[in-house]
Amino acid sequence: MQQQTCTKQVTRWHQSEPTCTEDELVVEEPLEIRVGEQSLIVVMRTPGHDFELAAGFLYTESLIKSVDDIEIIAYCEDDNTTTRTDEQNDFSTNMQNIVNVHLVHELDLEEQGWQRNFHANASCGLCGKMTIESVKHQVDPIGAMFQLNQSVFYKLNDRLRAAQSVFEKTGGLHAAGLFDEDGELLIVREDIGRHNAVDKVIGQALLSEMLPLEKHILMVSGRASFEIVQKALFARIPIIVAVSAASTLAVDLAEEGNLTLVGFMRGERMAVYSHPDRIHNE
Repeated sequence: MQQQTCTKQVTRWHQSEPTCTEDELVVEEPLEIRVGEQSLIVVMRTPGHDFELAAGFLYTESLIKSVDDIEIIAYCEDDNTTTRTDEQNDFSTNMQNIVNVHLVHELDLEEQGWQRNFHANASCGLCGKMTIESVKHQVDPIGAMFQLNQSVFYKLNDRLRAAQSVFEKTGGLHAAGLFDEDGELLIVREDIGRHNAVDKVIGQALLSEMLPLEKHILMVSGRASFEIVQKALFARIPIIVAVSAASTLAVDLAEEGNLTLVGFMRGERMAVYSHPDRIHNE
């Protein structure tokens, strides 16, 4: 299993007294995603579930339509690092930092609005797009209108938090969890980037042939942003729950996409930004 944490020496201060101790930190490394040997993007991520991340990324960026478009996903076997700098070689010589996705049909990346070999940091879910217009994909609104009792929502935060094993050690990771309509946690993934965690969850659902997710809930440990709503729309997830606030673009897209967006989920309190009719108190 790939290393997700490492131990570093730190100096802790309590009032006027310093103490040298060891602390566990989250590992952050680049992952280069290639499509048919062509470099698509380099994302900063926490190692682990890389195939799910690649699959989820391609799906939620509309570069593939279903799991049937994927022929094989594998770590790179050939070392093409001879033209790279010494600094880059520290990471690129690790073949588990390069994932190659072979598709059934050839993909024209530039026609899809993508610059090849772009870099995305851990906080950016929209890096690599050539135009603003290509960011807002045309996705049909969600049709599913099933209703949930508010008590289901009040279970989610504790269940997601209890499943965050790496966060428990480091305090430095985002999490995304996929729940069923009874509030049972089906998939949980952690990553230094919140959008990466979402891609890993959707990628696992895609590879497991669970899509569309029309009777599921997506919960994220941070704020709800535009790209997270967009990814949920692609996966047909009708409800997103966030621990923190939502952005204006996220709310606008949720309204347009007939998606229920919930923020500030704390204990038995929440703020519903869009389509509150999916939640009842009977």
